[in-house]
Amino acid sequence: MFFKRPGLLIVSLAMLAILTVLFALLTGSADVSYSSAIAALFGQAPENIHTLVVELRLPRALSAFAVGGLLAVAGVLMQVLLRNPLAEPYILGSSGGAAVAALIVIMAGAGAALVDLAAFGGAMAATLLVFSVAQGSGSWTPARLLLTGVVLAAGFSAATTLLLALTPDRNLRGMLFWLMGDLSFAYQPWRLLILLALITCAGWTAARYLNVLARGDLQAAIVGLPVAGWRIGIFAVTALATAASVTTVGVIGFVGLVIPHLVRLLAGSDHRVVLPASALAGGALLVFADTLSRTLLAPRQLPVGALTALLGVPLFLILMNRSQRTI
Repeated sequence: MFFKRPGLLIVSLAMLAILTVLFALLTGSADVSYSSAIAALFGQAPENIHTLVVELRLPRALSAFAVGGLLAVAGVLMQVLLRNPLAEPYILGSSGGAAVAALIVIMAGAGAALVDLAAFGGAMAATLLVFSVAQGSGSWTPARLLLTGVVLAAGFSAATTLLLALTPDRNLRGMLFWLMGDLSFAYQPWRLLILLALITCAGWTAARYLNVLARGDLQAAIVGLPVAGWRIGIFAVTALATAASVTTVGVIGFVGLVIPHLVRLLAGSDHRVVLPASALAGGALLVFADTLSRTLLAPRQLPVGALTALLGVPLFLILMNRSQRTI
């Protein structure tokens, strides 16, 4: 572990998050100087700079931070719930379930509220399905859980493909881009930021219970922890975080897998540190990836989900290699 003092890690990640947001404000097809960006934040810049920084780039950057934090926290909670370091919304099909439910409701012409509700139900159903199928009539194993999640995620991917095949051509490109992760229309970050803050604070408050639950149901039952109630609560929270992310930016993978591994490698497994650190690191990663997605081939934009995969896969392999060396 590089950080013997957890507070130093939290402060470092908070500074990193601020720097990535500032980088997002300064970078784009139209460059903005540091002084102009700061002036725009305080309402002292010309109208064109103010519009670009405050009304376009800042809400998008904050939305990316909130979604990245939610996905990372959901990954941490899923890994506690299922006691599997590979558990996360994308791999275990929660994101796919939310996407399928949201697409069905969108194709039916429903409003935004029903889309959000359908995504929450889809994420919850997918999570419950993975857990129940993996458990079967006995106890589940990490390999069985992972295999079940991968198979169900593939099934949701097939269902998504079928829905896209039935979609009118005029809507197809936008839906495809959304499914690969798109922050082009994510300009209302406050709801997501509030949700991230509430989940992170609640998880930090209950961190000692999460530490016990991560050791297994038997250990939790010995100390008198109501395992069934905690499972339901964690199911609901992870489904809510996943649904909020999917309905805002589409399906984005690897954030909930890589970030908790990185944080645990740096600071151990105490969830009083893992949860807030994962929220900050996940948010910073997605802000950075989104900035790259809109600047690498500007004025064209790349799907941010593809970039998180390109960043996440090699980083995860490096982390796995390092963790094996320390065993």
